[in-house]
Amino acid sequence: MPRIRVEPIGIEVDALRGETVLDAVAGAGYYWPVGCARNGECTNCAMDVISGVGRLTGMGRFERLNLIRQRGQRSIEDPRLRLACQARVEGDVVVYKRGVWPD
Repeated sequence: MPRIRVEPIGIEVDALRGETVLDAVAGAGYYWPVGCARNGECTNCAMDVISGVGRLTGMGRFERLNLIRQRGQRSIEDPRLRLACQARVEGDVVVYKRGVWPD
């Protein structure tokens, strides 16, 4: 079972293969800041992938378009910037997101 470590809070949660980072962390009882219906429109759930970027599913068209729309073209140049509501876990990852706390 893949593990997600979230910094700077320093928590680790288990995830089902194919589950989004956001759903796995929220399902473990943690709040992850979002501003939409967890569908990628607001990009508030954006995270930095510290390690394991290759163990997340690739960025899809919808995620790419919304990052560009909300954060500009340069936002998709670094593969470590991902939306937690769209990135699906395929293996262990370490991500960085301020504002995550026990719900």
